[in-house]
Amino acid sequence: MTSVADAVQAMKAKFNPSAAAGLDLVFGFRIDEDKHFSLIVKDSTCELQEGENPDAQVTLVMDAATLEGIVSGETDGMQAFMGGKLRTEGDMMLAMKLSELFPA
Repeated sequence: MTSVADAVQAMKAKFNPSAAAGLDLVFGFRIDEDKHFSLIVKDSTCELQEGENPDAQVTLVMDAATLEGIVSGETDGMQAFMGGKLRTEGDMMLAMKLSELFPA
């Protein structure tokens, strides 16, 4: 992957609409402290937006290398979290839902 935007787009391509039936969630991503993205999951759809979203129920904070590793499958998200390479702000349980919504 060549950039954070490519990694986020690759994640969006893995979206599982059936896992999102009836959901209305906003996931925030803060990458390298200065790049902000939001994934809005609503009723089996997923929309990617650049910028910070004040409605995010959970924000995942990590560096670009960690994001790229998680999206490519080279890095396990839970291991990144336990190793301090990924942290959450907000409802951490929602972060666990990402593996269902965006399977490897």
